[in-house]
Amino acid sequence: MRQEKEPKIMGVLNMTPDSFSDGGMYLDPRKALARIYAMIEEGVGIIDIGAESTRPDSSGVTVDEELNRLALIIQDVAGLQLEQKTMFSIDTYKADVAEHALRHGFQYVNDVTALRGDPAMASVLLAYQPYIILMYSKDLSARTTRKQVKYDDVVGSVKEFLRERIGFLTVRGFPKEKIIIDPGMGLFLSPDPKYSFEMIERLAELKELGYPILVGISRKTFLGATPDDSDHASAAWSMEAIRNGASIVRVHDVRMMHDVLHYNLLSA
Repeated sequence: MRQEKEPKIMGVLNMTPDSFSDGGMYLDPRKALARIYAMIEEGVGIIDIGAESTRPDSSGVTVDEELNRLALIIQDVAGLQLEQKTMFSIDTYKADVAEHALRHGFQYVNDVTALRGDPAMASVLLAYQPYIILMYSKDLSARTTRKQVKYDDVVGSVKEFLRERIGFLTVRGFPKEKIIIDPGMGLFLSPDPKYSFEMIERLAELKELGYPILVGISRKTFLGATPDDSDHASAAWSMEAIRNGASIVRVHDVRMMHDVLHYNLLSA
C-alpha cells in the first residue's frame, strides 16, 4: 500500500435521536464532549458532528432545532480550543448551520446534498473557504431512500455527478484544493449492495478527478454484518478503500480503525 500522506480517520458524532446506529447516544452535550475527548485519545484526525439524521424515513429538522442541538457542543469546541487537538467538520446541508460552526472554528463542511439542499451554502463556503466534502447521492433530498437504482456504469455516473458539482463551486471562485469528494455508498448509491462493493474496488478510477476521496461505509447495511461484527467489517472494507485510493475514512469506531490502519501501514 502506497500513500503520499497517511490517511485520515474521520470520527462520527451524531447528536440525533434517530440516526441508524447510534441515535440518542450523544444528544446530551456532556456525553458528546466526552466522546470527543475519547476520539482524540483514540487517534482521530477529524470529528464530524451532525444533528440531523439522513437515513430513510427519518424526520426533517428545522434550522432552529439543528442549531439548538449543536449549540453547546460547538460552544465547547470553541471555548476549550479543541480545534488545536484535532479538526472539526459540521455535517449539514443548511447554510445557517454551517456558518455558525465555521464562525466557531470548524474547518470542514460535510454536505450530503453536494450543495443542492440550500442555495445559500455556496455563499457561506466562499466567505469562509473551509474544506468542503461533496457527496454523491441518487436522491435529491438530504434524506436517502430505498429507491432501486440500476447503473450501466456506477463509477462513471458518480464521476459525472461529482464533476458537475465541483464545477458549480469552482466557477464561483472556490479553491480547488479545499474540495473533497465522497461517492456516497450504501443507500446513497443503491439498495443493491453490489454497487457499493464495486465502487470500493474501482475507487482508483474516481481519483482521476484529481481530488481527495472520503469513503464512509461504517455500519452500513450493505456490509451484511451483524451488529456485533459491523465495526470489524467497517474497518476491513474501509482499509480496502484506503488501498484503492481513499484519503479519509469516516467511521464510528475510531480506535478499531486506528489499530487496523496502523497495523497495515507497519506491514506495508
